[in-house]
Amino acid sequence: MARPPLPIGTWGSISTSVERTDGKGKPAAYRAKAKFRDHDGYVRPVSAFGKTRTAAERALLKKLQDRARTNQSGDLTAMHKINYLLDLWEKRFEGMVADGTRSPTSLDTYRRSLKNHIRPALGELRIGEASTPRIDTVLTKIKKKAGAPTAKTCRAILSGAMSLAVRYGAASVNPVREVDTIEANPKNPPRALTTEEVTLLRRSLAADERAVQADLPDLVTFMLGTGVRIGESLAVLWYQVELEAGTVEITHTIARIPGEGLLRKVTKSRAGERVLSLPNWAISMLRARHAAGIRLDDPIFGDTLGGFRDPSNSRRAIRTALSPVGSTARRDLGLTLRALRRETGMTRKQVADALTWPQTRIELVETGRIKVDHQLVRTLVATYGVQLDNLHGLLAQVHDAAQPAESDKLAWIRSHALRKTTATALDGAGHTARQIADQLGQSKVSITQDVYLGRRAANPAAAEALEHAFDDPDLL
Repeated sequence: MARPPLPIGTWGSISTSVERTDGKGKPAAYRAKAKFRDHDGYVRPVSAFGKTRTAAERALLKKLQDRARTNQSGDLTAMHKINYLLDLWEKRFEGMVADGTRSPTSLDTYRRSLKNHIRPALGELRIGEASTPRIDTVLTKIKKKAGAPTAKTCRAILSGAMSLAVRYGAASVNPVREVDTIEANPKNPPRALTTEEVTLLRRSLAADERAVQADLPDLVTFMLGTGVRIGESLAVLWYQVELEAGTVEITHTIARIPGEGLLRKVTKSRAGERVLSLPNWAISMLRARHAAGIRLDDPIFGDTLGGFRDPSNSRRAIRTALSPVGSTARRDLGLTLRALRRETGMTRKQVADALTWPQTRIELVETGRIKVDHQLVRTLVATYGVQLDNLHGLLAQVHDAAQPAESDKLAWIRSHALRKTTATALDGAGHTARQIADQLGQSKVSITQDVYLGRRAANPAAAEALEHAFDDPDLL
């Protein structure tokens, strides 16, 4: 039976011989050689030299490994580590960002997933070892540890990387294609503000001195009147507003890119470039701002120096303004609980580990930004060796902090809820999903329907139609 051929990109056994001797007949140089099967299928001899047998073998091994890194496309083989494949994929994505076909914020998100999840789990494997069961197991662990959204991001990255491996001939099929679909119920189903909540929101922001200093009332008004993203709102310049025509042109968004700072970049898709009509109350707000004196190349919602604002800071300002810190009792309780923790010498992380809570939950309790009850506080202080029922002063604080506050009605709101509110209002007015998607700057109507439109009450006309269809008593 014939000997099976060497796999492409591999080599046979290494043999070593004396290449040259010195005047005394002692070996002065060695030659190591092996047969290597190139990517065109031909087997060729490869040699390397060294002063010692070991040096020659090491030189040959490096030469063979370097040769194995080159395939018919010149970049990739099944013997390469997945880390090398991911480097290639990342460079290609960087090129697409430079060309403007991909968003730099997407690149930043992918880099975090690569660093925190994919490389630690799969990076040292060979491309040929990346089987569907192995990748499926890794993604399942990521989903349990970091959640379904992160697992979906990792799946998309791995699918793109393995597609690259297939194109380069380093893999015959994409193993991610058969990985089980990652599904999870949405953490926050689509929810829009009611008319009463919109009124309460605008009134609360206008009465909050810190919110006014952060220029939130007008920013929220603009977002409700247009449905644009917060980054798009902060990127609008005055020359893009036509007050007489009542329109605003959306062309850019503001994003913070690591190593580059704040950038005003084009919207993520062509659908994001749009001209929107403004409601009269939004035009009135812009006229009032315009009257204060502006320059056409200034942003509508600039920082204190007239430059661009950071979307992350604006989101944080909205969260702070709408969080339940309006309750003084909760702030006072948080300070008391923080003092108790410090008396024990424990850190927030140690407490969170002991209770298997997220560390952020301890922070929210101690800063008065979460609604608490007796059971939560009893569980927390037990970690400090304290019995809640034995501290009457603390019990009274807990009772006061547990009382409802008006700000509780707004604590769930995030900046994206404003987009959902605008979308749902348009839906209620009879606009089609395509029209609403165009308003929001989304290319896929399905995303608008699934994510941005809040569920309305059941269609009353359906009952009337069914009544007419089945009104014959003989059918019952």
